[in-house]
Amino acid sequence: MKRLKLSGILPMLPDRIAYARKSKLSELDFLELALQDEVDRRDQKNLAVRLARAGFEEEQTLEAFDWDAPITFDRDRVRDLFGLGFIERQEDAVLLGPVGVGKTFLASALGHAACRAGYDVLFLRADRLFQLLLQSRADHSTEKTLRRLLAPDVLIIDDFGLRRLDARQSSDFYEVVLERHRRASTIVTSNRTIDEWIPLFDDPILAQSAIDRLAHNAYQVVIDGESYRKRQRPGEPRDAARPSRTPISRRKRRSH
Repeated sequence: MKRLKLSGILPMLPDRIAYARKSKLSELDFLELALQDEVDRRDQKNLAVRLARAGFEEEQTLEAFDWDAPITFDRDRVRDLFGLGFIERQEDAVLLGPVGVGKTFLASALGHAACRAGYDVLFLRADRLFQLLLQSRADHSTEKTLRRLLAPDVLIIDDFGLRRLDARQSSDFYEVVLERHRRASTIVTSNRTIDEWIPLFDDPILAQSAIDRLAHNAYQVVIDGESYRKRQRPGEPRDAARPSRTPISRRKRRSH
């Protein structure tokens, strides 16, 4: 087993042998059971690695989403996104709405679902993305940083448009969108509508080109309502019962 790199089976082997004898399993059934243990162990290990590499600020899942929150959005479209077909098609998603309505939560939950389905994901706040690219020019690692941004199956850019972009940031955002367009999926969250993005760019031509590619290849979800964070303030009444959860379907990643 060690020579075949199957040593992960060893800790469970005595229990499985005892179970096989008690249940009178055939040799083939026992072998299948032992190998399935190793498959499950490797799947869990790989998922943990993908989640750590994604860099989520918090681990969020759709199962934990509060469907009773006082917000409105296209719920059917969101459920469709969690089918992950848009990642297979190299399409994008844009989540828009005011502060505190759950944009980051849903984007993170989409990323978590993608990790569970075997996709590589990277989560970055917009200011952190621009900071990484700025630092890369100082230490001559720009090419490496760009590869990190272009490689994932899903790149999540959170809180885009909080500040006006300078010339370098405008160019950087354009390059990232251009290189990922129809090659991999990008998820963007923003407090501003897409029409409000153009004045944020230093160069309106770059803005139009980047936004045209992103907007016309993206599922747009507009969320409206009261900030959920108000309900989390100390002293605010909380619901005694947990809201109902809606299951999601998972789609296996295509084989390479």
